[in-house]
Amino acid sequence: MLTDGYDDNGDYYSAECEGDEMPATERELAEDAQWKVIQKNTFTRWTNEHLKQANKSIASLEYDLSDGLRLCALIEVLSGKKFKRINKRPNFRSQKLENVTTALKLLEEDEGIKIVNIDSTDIVDSKLKLILGLIWTLILHYSISMPMWEGEEDMPVSDAKDGPTPKQRLLIWVQNKLPELPVRNFTTDWNDGRAIGALVDSVGPGLCPDWEDWNPDSGKKNATEAMDLAEEWLEVPQLIKPEEMVNPKVDELSMMTYLSQFPNAKLKPGAPLRPRTNPARVRAYGPGLEPEGVCSLAPAYFTVETFSAGRGEITAQVVNADGQAEECEVVFNNDRNLTYSCSYTPSMEGEYTVTIKFAGKEIPKSPYKVKVEGAAGDAEKVTAEGPGLEATGVQCGKKTYFEVFTEGNCFPLYHYNQHS
Repeated sequence: MLTDGYDDNGDYYSAECEGDEMPATERELAEDAQWKVIQKNTFTRWTNEHLKQANKSIASLEYDLSDGLRLCALIEVLSGKKFKRINKRPNFRSQKLENVTTALKLLEEDEGIKIVNIDSTDIVDSKLKLILGLIWTLILHYSISMPMWEGEEDMPVSDAKDGPTPKQRLLIWVQNKLPELPVRNFTTDWNDGRAIGALVDSVGPGLCPDWEDWNPDSGKKNATEAMDLAEEWLEVPQLIKPEEMVNPKVDELSMMTYLSQFPNAKLKPGAPLRPRTNPARVRAYGPGLEPEGVCSLAPAYFTVETFSAGRGEITAQVVNADGQAEECEVVFNNDRNLTYSCSYTPSMEGEYTVTIKFAGKEIPKSPYKVKVEGAAGDAEKVTAEGPGLEATGVQCGKKTYFEVFTEGNCFPLYHYNQHS
């Protein structure tokens, strides 16, 4: 069986495989294998992005390069060099072969690109595997290996002895941009959409500030949001689609092709930037949030401090024991610690729930459960007893006493001594 692949430097190769293959492996090598479909789609989009500069496009990567015209146009855009002579109306096979041969010759002799196991007949005869190999060679050279990216002036170039391979170079750049995430590959680590959100926010700070809060189970939604923002405000075309990125069989080379656009991406003016918020850094404290000690019909106070949480608004919701919302006043103090003074007046006894949100998300320990006790000064709930209150038995000149019980009335028990 003939299989194809790429070595550690990203160079395309094909070789004979000996022995029987497992059925699962054969499925992976089939023309309709998911990773191959994704790769074909991505390479077609990459080709068309560059052909735009020549006012050309292709519909089929397999067949539309076979006459050499659009292949030559693509190479002219990428290399900045013009072909002196090509057959502009290649009706015969010999003319097509001549065009393709001219294109490959320029790549090898003028651009110094090694073309491995691919010749003119493969392109003219529409051999898709080998055409994919050629396009990957172009991507590797012009999009990944050749550009110098910001912050890597001291990094060894990819063709230096013992220097990083193009794949390693791109991965190192991504890892430096995403210190919060353990990105180790160009496949499964991107499936939940959070990594692309983090990368978009790193390249354009404020575009995806809430990526840390994204649900990993909503991969397509996450990737769509991040990639749409990248396309509109970083001018990073979607060479791979969100549903392809989150596919467990996502093609590694397609991911590298897409991600290689980010090092040179620039944020456009007018982008809808949002400050990063971190509700976990909000502090709330005060008697109005304590489990006990709050009385009905008396104001209960608490303070919310947001200094280290970023920019966002505080909302506080108070729900009484009957499940009804009660008013809670929230006042921003505009002080050094960016605090809010909050207060509510419980209307009844029972368990209250106080929910505090910052920038739309609950803060730590929220919701608070508060047991509201009887109203302060409710004489009907005060009892007193003791010998000092008895109708008889109190003697002149001798100390006596009585006790006042205020349970449920927000007062402690009092012990009174008196002299008759």
